[in-house]
Amino acid sequence: MELFLLEEAAIGGHPDARYNIGLYEALNGRTDRAVKHFIIGANLGHDESLIELKECYANGDVSKDDFAAALRSHQAAVDATKSSQREEAAKAEAIEF
Repeated sequence: MELFLLEEAAIGGHPDARYNIGLYEALNGRTDRAVKHFIIGANLGHDESLIELKECYANGDVSKDDFAAALRSHQAAVDATKSSQREEAAKAEAIEF
């Protein structure tokens, strides 16, 4: 049941769900499917997906071109979420603690 809910969330665009499904697939020996989920998660700006993808690359499960493309997409997604308002809020939150 919970895998179904993760799949629904992943279809809805939740990067954490993509990451968790990738972990599930990797634990069950389906590395090719796990890599696809990690790539999608990285493309959405999910840091943990990029870390797992880096491990897959080190193990030879991802080509250099695919890893480079995912890295560029990850950076573009992260850059797209940056704004002066978010940076100011982060600074204000850091000052409070």
